[in-house]
Amino acid sequence: MAIVEINKELCKGCTLCSQVCGIGACFGEPLIPHEIDERRCINCGQCVVTCPTGAASDLSELERVKEVLEDDSVVKVVQCAPALRVSLGEEFGMEAGSIVPGRMASVLRKLGFDRVYDTCFAADLTAMEEGHEFLERLERGGPFPMFTSCCPAWVLYMEKNYPELLPLLSSCKSPQQMFGALVKAYMAEREGIDKDKIFLLSAMPCTAKKYEAKRPEMNKDGYNDVDAVLTTRELAQLIKEKQIEFTDLPEENFDVPFGLYTGAGVLFGTSGGVMEAALRTLVKKLTGKPLKNITFEPVRGAEGVREAVIGIENRKIKVAVVSGIKNVAPLLEDIRKGFSDYHFIEVMACPDGCIGGGGQPRIPKRSLRKMVLKKREKAIYYYELGLPQIAAVDNPFIKALYTEFLGGPLSEKSHELLHTVYSDKKIFFH
Repeated sequence: MAIVEINKELCKGCTLCSQVCGIGACFGEPLIPHEIDERRCINCGQCVVTCPTGAASDLSELERVKEVLEDDSVVKVVQCAPALRVSLGEEFGMEAGSIVPGRMASVLRKLGFDRVYDTCFAADLTAMEEGHEFLERLERGGPFPMFTSCCPAWVLYMEKNYPELLPLLSSCKSPQQMFGALVKAYMAEREGIDKDKIFLLSAMPCTAKKYEAKRPEMNKDGYNDVDAVLTTRELAQLIKEKQIEFTDLPEENFDVPFGLYTGAGVLFGTSGGVMEAALRTLVKKLTGKPLKNITFEPVRGAEGVREAVIGIENRKIKVAVVSGIKNVAPLLEDIRKGFSDYHFIEVMACPDGCIGGGGQPRIPKRSLRKMVLKKREKAIYYYELGLPQIAAVDNPFIKALYTEFLGGPLSEKSHELLHTVYSDKKIFFH
């Protein structure tokens, strides 16, 4: 399914898209309209967020969302990704890195959503499931390294280019898809709502999330986990069309139970955050003690590849964080050849992770983009420090969810709803 495309009538051949494409999917000669090779494309949207003319664009469901918002017979549910809280304000003239979760909750209610939730809750859940999955691999001696699976562009890259390594991917769904599965199962059952009457929208910084939501694996009993995805840009467009003054809105809280989250869930918005969240879970489970240091500094930063050896009790765990899809191939080649000694690797297709996602506000100028991403990253870490809990295992609603519904991490119910499988999509060139 093609999520990203280039309109040749608008393209000026500036070559910015081919420069930022880490896999050679965007191509063309200078001053001549460019093209996208769908066989290579992983829908990351870096071409879209960089394009100065709007020639590169992503498939939009905005009109469908508008129609649903006018339908009173539907229970309209929305989830907001961690990265939006430090980027959405830019679309309304606010300084880069402005922290706006309270205004997001407020504006989404004004738009007509009945349940306003935060994907950070599902990120906490992912940290629990992924942390326990890694612990299980540690106990049985592999297979290693285990790769994170939160980034759908990265997952598609693996399926297309290294399908023989798919068993190394975590089986966890992304937070977006975990959240959708919970809404269609837990919320529907708890509130006695027919699944046919639930419409779940994801507000995401990512174009690849649109592809992920439509994967056949993300459908249970004929119901998609997620019904539609809007990018940060599209959400801002909807707000502007409704003539809502975003900067004047009061701060409001997200709805419970899926509106309470820890610092671990917030960190999913930036490169290294998924790794750090999972490590916090791992440390708590292996030691049974409160975290002495809340941060894992070696996995933070903007370098394309970062590595560290984390000591937990008597174990030494070698981890790596990859930021930007162009940086992952050398690691995969080493693994293929049997040269790798990593235990756990996080990969995000977009530079700096979700804060630099393809669905974020357009910033064609590279030097400005770098500065903006740094401010967003700083804001994520600053915001996380103000939250009362730092590890997913301490989220009281996560604990209650396991007790009341799921039965525990990696339980049969958890595997049914929160885990998935991948498929060989190997591309061949003649």
